[in-house]
Amino acid sequence: MPDFSDAVVAPYFTPHNPGELWALATTPHPTLGQARHLGEALVQAKVLDAVALTESLKIQQAEREQGQQRSIGQILVEYGHVSPAQLQDVIGSWLGKHLVHPGQLVPDPVALALVPRAVAERESVLPLLAREDALVVLMADPADRALLDELRFLTQRRLIPLEAAPGTLMPAIANAYRTYPAATAKTPAIANHNGNEVRASSRELVSNLSSSLPDNDAVETDVVSESDNTLVRLINTVIEEAIAHRASDIHIETEPDPQNVRIRLRVDGELMSYLELPARFRYAMVARIKIMASMDISEHRKPQDGKIDFARFGGSAVELRVVTVPTSHGLEDVVLRLLAGAKPLPLEQIGLNKTHLAALREAVKKTYGLLLVCGPTGCGKTTTLHSVIRDINTEGRKIWTAEDPIEISQSGLRQVQINPRIGWTFAAAMRTFLRADPDVIMIGEMRDEETARIAVEASLTGHLVLSTLHTNSAPESVARLLEIGLDPFNFSDSLLAILAQRLVRRLCPQCATPLVLSQEPLERLASQYLSSGSPLQNTPEARTQLIERWRENYGSTQGEVRLWRAHGCSHCDQHGYRSRIGIHELMASDDTIREHIRHRAPAMEIRQSALLAGMRTLRQDGIEKALQGLTSMSEVLAATNV
Repeated sequence: MPDFSDAVVAPYFTPHNPGELWALATTPHPTLGQARHLGEALVQAKVLDAVALTESLKIQQAEREQGQQRSIGQILVEYGHVSPAQLQDVIGSWLGKHLVHPGQLVPDPVALALVPRAVAERESVLPLLAREDALVVLMADPADRALLDELRFLTQRRLIPLEAAPGTLMPAIANAYRTYPAATAKTPAIANHNGNEVRASSRELVSNLSSSLPDNDAVETDVVSESDNTLVRLINTVIEEAIAHRASDIHIETEPDPQNVRIRLRVDGELMSYLELPARFRYAMVARIKIMASMDISEHRKPQDGKIDFARFGGSAVELRVVTVPTSHGLEDVVLRLLAGAKPLPLEQIGLNKTHLAALREAVKKTYGLLLVCGPTGCGKTTTLHSVIRDINTEGRKIWTAEDPIEISQSGLRQVQINPRIGWTFAAAMRTFLRADPDVIMIGEMRDEETARIAVEASLTGHLVLSTLHTNSAPESVARLLEIGLDPFNFSDSLLAILAQRLVRRLCPQCATPLVLSQEPLERLASQYLSSGSPLQNTPEARTQLIERWRENYGSTQGEVRLWRAHGCSHCDQHGYRSRIGIHELMASDDTIREHIRHRAPAMEIRQSALLAGMRTLRQDGIEKALQGLTSMSEVLAATNV
């Protein structure tokens, strides 16, 4: 006997006004007993008799034997046993749901404002109506619990999901947000005394969260739920405020009760205290971040890694890399790295002096060879590489990049995200790129001998290869690559230049205070400058010539040479510094350097030859920038005290 399971797709309802929509969303629809199939449901609803059903099933069976595939609903309507309206009502009641066609229904602007357009388009959801604490949303799949949880956290509303008729959802979303372009709210807001909406700060939310709970003496600690609306808003607000403060990292540090949870931000390379929360929030806060990063919230003993696409939660278009670290007493710390999808800086704006800028551009003019940028973690190596690529990114060049993670995006590049868990390593990406007709290849980091060897081979076969290395100076980079097993002859032929760099905080131009140097401090500074290169060059004559050059290049109209100190003002949050600037050491390859590489000379010999060829050390470049008023000597000494 043929079954009834191939019923027509449930017909849709088209509400004409908010009242009809609200009634459709909130009025229970009784189901038709335990009917297994549509035919049984029609008979139970008394709109079809058993004889007509049997006849229609025979027709369906005969058509199937002839290769036709019509549903029982279509046959019943064609032979006049039921009307389309009757079929529609019974299917809706039988399934316990109705498909909704938005038709000419105009969504509520208040509802649209609760869900940003980017979220609506990405997740295929249309907010239709906001009433009291409820929000009616139209979805492709109302049973998607993960999406419902996300929308509940985002909107802070009780959700009433309805299923959209096929093919109607995306056009309705586009039309709704085009009609109300102002509906772009990203986080829930609170109303001020004038009735206008203002966004609560993190400190206000902490106060609200604390006041909403009983005193510690009355209840046990850690009673806050990770789904608490105020806690959800607090975490979103902390991330938004970290973005506004130009922070690179958010550190959430938990301590045993009764010590507070401490939140610190890393701004311009320095950690600063930002916010403290009562101890009762520690577990819920970590759990909420784990939920956002799709981590296992039940695992507290092992470290975990994850990522948060903040736009999915109604925030800015920022990705956060998350790591949890188990600490003592069964607690966990969380560190979030903000990856803002920044655009590359022009090469002139990363802090290179004129000599370095000209030499670097000369090196990357070549069609093949190897260019390395070295320095410790967080010193801006990736930013520099992307600035170099931006300078050579033309229509006639095919540029592949392999990065982990992709922090900077620019048009014209083919950027690849590395995933070592599935074997998609830097070395694997390099081998693939070489078969993809590249002109320029950028490798995020040379982590092993295989990657370095393939990079050198690629640079010798007609490709310009750029990469980074975790070493302290340009000469040390040569020694490190030889130590891991590179062939010295191939490496010497491929190397174009190595750029070492550090980041120092830039003085706030609004409040930096000058300090005029007398002759004795000038002599000491000149001696320090020359000694950081070759001590043999630190002679009285050399110091005198250097001071005269400083007076000519950086001196005031009276010939005074000045250094500058941080002071602090409202423009820099009283820190005295705002943003950062690079200091650099560029070693260009020449015949002498290549000979040193072939003979595996120690880093000290390579350094001396590079200095004789005119290389300026990191400290020397830093001192020059301090004399220009770009940074302070304390920053330079801290960055170059190796």
